[in-house]
Amino acid sequence: MGKTSQYEDEEVREKTPKGHFVVYVGEELRRFVLHISYLKNPCFQKLLEEAAQEFGFQSPKGIVLPCDECTFQKIIHMINAK
Repeated sequence: MGKTSQYEDEEVREKTPKGHFVVYVGEELRRFVLHISYLKNPCFQKLLEEAAQEFGFQSPKGIVLPCDECTFQKIIHMINAK
């Protein structure tokens, strides 16, 4: 099974599957479940660094990425294309 990325509606929230993590993106803080392999990607690491600088490590929501949903989707698409 390859890398996965999926949006989960509020009603569908379940436990995060093993080997995955959750990020929140955009003004509406949309929830995305990502495979842990994304953590090795330099582009994604840059997003995480920016998130730490902007929001710190104490966000009650979890990992909030400082980009809009469209930009996030483009980054994920680029990562998956490799």
